[in-house]
Amino acid sequence: MFFSSLRLLVRLLVLLLNGRMTVVGKENLPKDDNYILIAPHRSWIDPVFLVLAASPKQFSFMAKKELFKNPAFRWLITKMNAFPVDRKNPGPSAIKTPVKILKETDLSLVIFPTGTRHSTELKGGAVTIAKMSKKPIIPVVYHGPYTFKDLLKRKPAIVRFGEPFMVERKLEGIKDTTAHYSERIQQAFNDLDAE
Repeated sequence: MFFSSLRLLVRLLVLLLNGRMTVVGKENLPKDDNYILIAPHRSWIDPVFLVLAASPKQFSFMAKKELFKNPAFRWLITKMNAFPVDRKNPGPSAIKTPVKILKETDLSLVIFPTGTRHSTELKGGAVTIAKMSKKPIIPVVYHGPYTFKDLLKRKPAIVRFGEPFMVERKLEGIKDTTAHYSERIQQAFNDLDAE
């Protein structure tokens, strides 16, 4: 309820400040099952636009544990279905928690496989989560306002969803499936960026 209400409020605010966003490929989102949205993390605002574009589906998020230190912000992001992850020393819960959420709730997952806004190196956790949860990966990219100032300038916002794919435990002739799927994700980002 809180998630849906807050998303409606944010949608109205974004519409007022920035106008309508363009969504491409929304037909690629499964209607009856959970999935994993994987995107390059380019701005603090991209999760907002991804969730708005995939509406009405509700999501869970990995968030760095430091965000949970402030009690007020912790309350907010917990209500938004976020869970903490120690990026420097990720334990088993960094995989087990999202897998459990994907299997046992009606929440899908948004994950940024680079981990930070300042990195382009893909980490393998997203592939492992997809493998263990048996849920499809959907690559997605966001272009548009990257700062609050850009939002006020009404810079066009575009979200592009790619085609879903499943992560298999083993692939014939491929030793490192995590590296294989990481390359596939990066190529999907490149293709979506080029559209």
